[in-house]
Amino acid sequence: MKLHPDGVRQSRRTLALFVCLCLAWTSLSFAAGGTLKIIPHADLKNTDPIWTTAYITRNHGYMIYDTLFSLDENLKPQPQMVDTWSVSEDGLTYAFKLRPDLKWHDGTPVRAADCVASIKRWGKRDGMGQKLMEFTESLNVVDDDSFTLTLKEPYGLVLESLGKLSSNVPFMMPERLAGSVDAFTQITEHIGSGPFKFVKDEWVPGNKVVYERNADYVPRDEPPSFASGGKQVHVDRVEWIYIPDPATAQAALMAGEVDYYERPPTDLLPLMERNPAIKIAIIDPLGTQGMLRPNHLHPPFNNKKARQALLWMVKQEDYLRAIVGDPKFWSTCSAYFMCGTPLETDAGSEALVNQDFEKAKALMEEAGYKGEPIILMDPTDIPVLHGASLVTAQMLRKIGVNVQVQAMDWSTLTSRRAEKKSPSEGGWHLFHTYGTGADMSSPVNNIGVSGGCEEKAWFGWPCDDRLEKLRDDWARATDAGKQKEIATELQKVAFDNVPYVNYGQWFLPTAYRDNLKGVIVSPVPFFWNIVKE
Repeated sequence: MKLHPDGVRQSRRTLALFVCLCLAWTSLSFAAGGTLKIIPHADLKNTDPIWTTAYITRNHGYMIYDTLFSLDENLKPQPQMVDTWSVSEDGLTYAFKLRPDLKWHDGTPVRAADCVASIKRWGKRDGMGQKLMEFTESLNVVDDDSFTLTLKEPYGLVLESLGKLSSNVPFMMPERLAGSVDAFTQITEHIGSGPFKFVKDEWVPGNKVVYERNADYVPRDEPPSFASGGKQVHVDRVEWIYIPDPATAQAALMAGEVDYYERPPTDLLPLMERNPAIKIAIIDPLGTQGMLRPNHLHPPFNNKKARQALLWMVKQEDYLRAIVGDPKFWSTCSAYFMCGTPLETDAGSEALVNQDFEKAKALMEEAGYKGEPIILMDPTDIPVLHGASLVTAQMLRKIGVNVQVQAMDWSTLTSRRAEKKSPSEGGWHLFHTYGTGADMSSPVNNIGVSGGCEEKAWFGWPCDDRLEKLRDDWARATDAGKQKEIATELQKVAFDNVPYVNYGQWFLPTAYRDNLKGVIVSPVPFFWNIVKE
């Protein structure tokens, strides 16, 4: 199987073209029917996609909610819930009018007030949303179908922000929820306007999540492209069946008990490749970047020398061989904003590409580390992250760190990482995650490089005014050359501050039964447009 004949550094467009040939879009009209059974990459426990950045919750969000704009395969914003919009001559006022007859799942109409409340709540939690709100003077409801966004100064990422593809996605919710529940508190009622309805009564955490087709949903007329276009639903139900053991999950797909396996480990691919009823494809053409995240609030990683020690400790090849395996699926990459993007650079990366255990050990000592237990959270139900945790634990021990690996499932980790308490009181020191290219490719959407401190930064809470100023400068820049210059300087600052450590870049395949037609190429797995023959 030659998924990447020229290596994983191919351009996004080349990858997208290849996958499009494999997964030809079906534009035919089919009667809805049947149940689509999915093995997701994780168990769904937290259901508010504004409260958490967890991809499983983001995917849940796309099932039941909708967005004002959505990004297409060229990463350009296209209208989704919005019908028409305009921008004033001075570039400061955006006027939006909603599509007619949009309905929430409880039958009530979608109003402009709902959208304004949703944007404000999202803007308190998401990094890109926070940046948009910093540039925003006001958000005003005009009437039930229209609202305006007025800026303090011109800002070129308004539509890109409202159409953000990945976590946190600016999903629209009813005002009674978005306007009354704080962004740092989970919403527990699941009312959206999207193509599926969440069947809460059939939700069994640790086992199954059920969605049913929203018969009232009216899709757009355009063909699907990433998250944009028409969301045509051709099945009655979608069931997410959580199977944490990879071998059991593989057997279920091979036997036809399920239809789609989101993230099979690469060591299981050879057997599936020999089964003519199974298709294997990379449906995310942008790739994924690994993130080792330290807690900047508590010793020793509140001292940047300890964080710099992590850079000298890491060797990307060790991680990538352990978590991905076959080199055709991965590449070393020292760029904070992904390799293969316009902002790729190796500036400032000396420590990351020159592993030195003695230097790492010396930096830990300079940071005041004296052998205290270091808590590394290990999500054992996510093979990639579990493998990365084992590699990191081994590396930490080599530099004299007393690491305590605490096993848990991913959903537990996504709750615990929000704890700001000291590690000895239920907090943490380190955890691993990853982000798709859609999340990591610029200073504004890469939440990992935010230096917004406890109030605005993502879990781990880096605090660095230099990072924030450069993110603002990048957002204001309109020239691509100037943006590259600013991003390069920001990366140098990031390698000094170390908000996180990039442990490599990879492309992971998806496996599904060959009777599924219309699987959408995208960094996010979407389950509309799929026909089950």
